Amino acid sequence: MTKEMIKKREDPGAFTIPCTIGMLQFAKSLCDLGESINLMPYAIYKHLGLGEPKATTMRLLTADPSIKHPVGILHDILVEVDRFIFLADFVILDCEIDDEIPIILERPFLATGRALVDVESGKLKFRVNEDEVTFNICKSMKHPSDIRGIY
Repeated sequence: MTKEMIKKREDPGAFTIPCTIGMLQFAKSLCDLGESINLMPYAIYKHLGLGEPKATTMRLLTADPSIKHPVGILHDILVEVDRFIFLADFVILDCEIDDEIPIILERPFLATGRALVDVESGKLKFRVNEDEVTFNICKSMKHPSDIRGIY
């Protein structure tokens, strides 16, 4: 019996999906399996007019490594992904908007959509009951999110 060596693959990096919040369509929302919070820049929050965020004592450690204090948390925001609508909580952060990837969606959001990620084929599937939608995530990003929570 011969053992076959499995070929090493390159890091696929993070991936993005399109979504809609209110009247704003985001062609690329970063799906970060390493994050536990959804992040939205303050300017996008103001543009959407989503009501008053709840105050928080949370602090976020950035990659540079400075500490950021969020403006607050918005609860139960409707996020449309293809034909599905999910509720999500967002931490509002006064920071520059990344024009390419303006918001970050995290693990609990992906779990709510019963997301399945097939890294080999470059596909992400959202499932609700018996219905599902598949995204091609092959064109992934090579840089991870640069914000981590401090608890």
